[in-house]
Amino acid sequence: MRELKRLRTRANRTQEDVVRELSALARRLRAEGRLSKTPTFTIRQYSKWENSDPPPWPHPDSRAVLTAYWNCPVEELGFRPPTDEEAGPAVLTPVPLVSQASPGPLLLAAGSSPLTDEAPPPWLAETTTGTNRSGEWRISPEEVELLSGAADDNYAIDQQFGANRLWRPTRAHLLWTHHMIDRGIYDEALGQRLHALAGKLTTSLGWFCYDAGLQTQARQYFSEALNAANYTSDDVLASRTLSNMARQAVDLNKGREAVRFAKLGQRHAELWNAPSRVIALLAIREAQGHARIRDVFNAEAAIRRAWQEWERGDHELDPDWAHFLNLAELTCLEGMCRLDLGQVARAQELLARSETLQDVAHSRNRGMCLGRLAVAAVQNGDIDHGLAAATQALQLVESGMSSTRTTAQLTIVHDGLIPHRRARGVGDLLEQIRTHVA
Repeated sequence: MRELKRLRTRANRTQEDVVRELSALARRLRAEGRLSKTPTFTIRQYSKWENSDPPPWPHPDSRAVLTAYWNCPVEELGFRPPTDEEAGPAVLTPVPLVSQASPGPLLLAAGSSPLTDEAPPPWLAETTTGTNRSGEWRISPEEVELLSGAADDNYAIDQQFGANRLWRPTRAHLLWTHHMIDRGIYDEALGQRLHALAGKLTTSLGWFCYDAGLQTQARQYFSEALNAANYTSDDVLASRTLSNMARQAVDLNKGREAVRFAKLGQRHAELWNAPSRVIALLAIREAQGHARIRDVFNAEAAIRRAWQEWERGDHELDPDWAHFLNLAELTCLEGMCRLDLGQVARAQELLARSETLQDVAHSRNRGMCLGRLAVAAVQNGDIDHGLAAATQALQLVESGMSSTRTTAQLTIVHDGLIPHRRARGVGDLLEQIRTHVA
């Protein structure tokens, strides 16, 4: 059964129901300025979408309505864009931000959307609070500033301790921000700040979900953040989000997709004259994508470009989300590239150097470096150094550092050490890893 038909059947909808609701949603999105024009939906057209394999590729405005209605990219509904081999892998069509619960079947029973792991995304939650006796809820700049400060605090905590415990409070902040957007009274300037805050929280939430190992949710939030950036012409948010998406794509073993995201991020960076540190970050993200697919030539070129840009130094326009890219981190990221390229000796050398440069206070970044160093050392046959690095990484986990990505590296180390389990200290470490990571 085609995906569109399966979803419609599961929602107990006729084609007439869906077409009527799509048309209503299209009118509302157009009124909100989300669409360039109001697309027309017909039963004949929808039937063709359901029964063709693949269905005809919809117009951009129609795609936006379909993604908002079904709450997923149109590619997941069975649509396929025209192929362009030069353009690389297709990027999933982002799910548009909808200011109030849409009439789509997935939202009819959403209710007040309790804050649970399975709850719908905040931008789809029905707003039920926030008015005074006169029916007005006037938003103050101080409220927006408070939430923005909380977002900055969570980002700083992530850099120090990891994000396993951050995605839930950030989701709550994002939900409240959307309540403010949907039900509050504010002027245009404050409205722009609210939408910017929503984008900032959304991409941060995507990153926190990624670090916590919630990959499906992370892709959903990244997609929404990118969509919000496109609607508001926020090239800074687009650059940040695409950098995050490129990093996640590498971990999902989608190297070509990572390259695609990184290059798109570079295009957005050019539009706001991004400083060198941002260009360096996007270049090393591109290098990581090339390295994952063992494209040595392009990986080497991107690594050189990243170092050339980074060596230009700091700039007053460096955004806070790029400050982490210091000497230790760029050295670590190059080491990760070398590891993916199979250059394990070079990778171990770079990761060991990075570990000595790491700020002890930032245990998440140091833990990531130690985990990668342990993997590189074990693969390089240097069991003693692999054992030492893994032990230090495990100590950080035991002390409260929470990052699923670090524990994933320890799992790789565990598997790599099994053939050496009779060596001194290895058996005890294997047992400790199983205790804390299993």
